[in-house]
Amino acid sequence: MIRLAAILCAALFAGPLAAQSPSDAATQAAARLQAARAQLDAAGGSQDRVAALTETVRAYEDGLIALRDGMRRMAIRQDTLQTQMDARQAEVSQLLGVLASIGNAPAPLLLLHPSGPLSTARSGMLVADVTPALQAKVGDLRRQLEELALLQALQKSAADTLSDGLQGAQEARAALSAAVSDRTDLPQRYTEDRVQTALLLASTDTLAAFADALADTVDVVAPELVPQGDLARPVQGTVLRAYNAADAAGIVRPGVVIAARPRALVTTPVAATLLFRGPLLDYGNVIILEPAQDVLFVIGGLAEVYGEAGQVLPAGAPLGLLGGDLPDVDAILTAGTPGSAGTATQTLYLEVRDGQSPVNPGTWFALD
Repeated sequence: MIRLAAILCAALFAGPLAAQSPSDAATQAAARLQAARAQLDAAGGSQDRVAALTETVRAYEDGLIALRDGMRRMAIRQDTLQTQMDARQAEVSQLLGVLASIGNAPAPLLLLHPSGPLSTARSGMLVADVTPALQAKVGDLRRQLEELALLQALQKSAADTLSDGLQGAQEARAALSAAVSDRTDLPQRYTEDRVQTALLLASTDTLAAFADALADTVDVVAPELVPQGDLARPVQGTVLRAYNAADAAGIVRPGVVIAARPRALVTTPVAATLLFRGPLLDYGNVIILEPAQDVLFVIGGLAEVYGEAGQVLPAGAPLGLLGGDLPDVDAILTAGTPGSAGTATQTLYLEVRDGQSPVNPGTWFALD
């Protein structure tokens, strides 16, 4: 019993054994966030601060997503282990009692049987058989306790890393917004007629009508581009509603809806001319890009938008940020526990128009 107590204490306070996969995920995510901080510190001296800060924001988003996933997996594993330990409480108590009796009894008495020498010999064989089984159970219990202790320690460390990561991501977004405002090196394909754009906004009642009329008013020669279905999504997220699928109100729109996290960065999937940016109908802030002749990418639902109409944006250039309030650390930790509702998402609308007709964005973008 004394030895088992020592084993239990060692399991609780000893260093980690072989790393578990949820632990690995959280540790690697923390390293990615540390690398993002280094990128943020170095971005100020970069020749292209916008590109450097865009990569930094992306790095923070990747790291935070990975860390949340690692913490969620750790919480699930911790809950599973705790449930198993609770279910085995009676078994563990019985095991402790058996080990106590074995540990306290003198060695000759363990084999002494009142029925005589033959029964004593049988008892000896039983003890010899039972002892390895007890050791196996003790080893299993020790491994579970060690893993549980490791997960608890990593949860605390990950929470601190998450707090620093959220702060760093905010700093990177603010620096990016300032860098975009100061940027003067983008080529200008045409100069926007703000009065004409305002008249178009006032006279159209659908996104399609506005986008098509806007394209007609802008004399831009765009490059040829063949759709391959491999363009990256403008925002990191998952497809919430497919092309031509009805929403909860039964409204069908010829685009896809992508669910993403609050304040997610939206970027250009390919080099394109910025035709419009600003509020439009009930789509929130909208960006309209022309990546190829007679092809429009309509991106709606942004809270902040960057750039000016007429600019030629390179692939991966920042277009703006989604809205929403960033959750605090406690809310994220709660969202990572089993049975919780999870982190609320924002949505981005993506529509592709070719020759003034909507087409499935899947012909251009990798949506699967």
